[in-house]
Amino acid sequence: MVYLDNAATTFPKPECVYVAMDKMNREGAVNAGRGSYKAAQAASKLIAETKSKIRNLIHVEASIAVVFSPSVTIAMNQIVNGLGLRSKAVVYVSPYEHNAVARSLYELSKKNDLLIKELPLDDNLEIDIERMKYEFAKDKPEAVFCTHVSNVTGYILPVDVIFAEAKKHGSINVLDSAQSLGLIEIRADLLDVDIIGFAGHKTLYGPLGIGGFVNVSGIQLKTFIAGGTGSDSLNLEMPSGNEAKFEMASSNIVAIAGLNAALECLEQKEHLKYEQMITECLISKLETIRGVNLFLPTDLQKHVGIVSFTIDGFSSEDIGNILDEDFDIAVRTGYHCAPYIHKYLKDEKSLGTIRVGLGQFNTEADVNELCLAISEILGGD
Repeated sequence: MVYLDNAATTFPKPECVYVAMDKMNREGAVNAGRGSYKAAQAASKLIAETKSKIRNLIHVEASIAVVFSPSVTIAMNQIVNGLGLRSKAVVYVSPYEHNAVARSLYELSKKNDLLIKELPLDDNLEIDIERMKYEFAKDKPEAVFCTHVSNVTGYILPVDVIFAEAKKHGSINVLDSAQSLGLIEIRADLLDVDIIGFAGHKTLYGPLGIGGFVNVSGIQLKTFIAGGTGSDSLNLEMPSGNEAKFEMASSNIVAIAGLNAALECLEQKEHLKYEQMITECLISKLETIRGVNLFLPTDLQKHVGIVSFTIDGFSSEDIGNILDEDFDIAVRTGYHCAPYIHKYLKDEKSLGTIRVGLGQFNTEADVNELCLAISEILGGD
């Protein structure tokens, strides 16, 4: 199989991830924080070590809270519902938001009657900064949620500018780094960001089952999900503290072991350089195929890893099925859990886009095989 769905989850993982998870499953998969015996203590130590690596990756101090959760979606639900957004609060989102944010805010808005506004786009489908400044001045943001890299088009959003402008109005800024952390450098110490949500199984090259958030500014979040933590168990209140309060249930120590190994072998700059190269290779080849319509920013320096397109006369689903069944090529098709952006792409006729998600294990041969397959589907044009 030629796997080109790395935007959904990176696959395969580095060998060290498989080794670490297998070893943990066989030798140390006990319940961290629930026992005083050596294996439980070792599991707790591994969790602390992995959190330290996350802090180092985004350049924050050891005192900053890192919360692990089963996924970035659960983390975003904890953030959205923990912020205590007031009724009628103005909340901005980028038009590129994933449903991890979009649906979470929508559900909350049904209770709190939030005013959810999209950041404006220009004709190139990039954030229109001047119009954004006007909107912020007119309707001051209480919170801004922004993805770093679009999971639909690969557009790298100017989060530094967005957050800096929003912070002038006292906004709480939340970054969704699911498609960027481990690929694009995030300097949380230099960015006007309050909370960063992350997914372990995407650009960090860890396994499924581990994500979380980093509470950069120490925002006081309310409890959204409650349960056992292994401490102060006779107290029905969740424990205090910026980490333990949000880490209910048994830790997925096997997934954390995999993430720890992935962080240990992560080569962020090299990964970015490679993905930029192979992305440019794919784009240059797709641009030569008649009937292929690409969705790209004008400046390809604002883009990496993900290429979405439609093909004249075909639905995205049909192309995906043909690529799978006839060529053993795995791509993603449809609307990619991103509800806002498709009205700008105007891709309803094709039932969304065909999305190629490239990763560090893809090769130019994979790109060539995909483009040859598409040419064959289109009759050799």
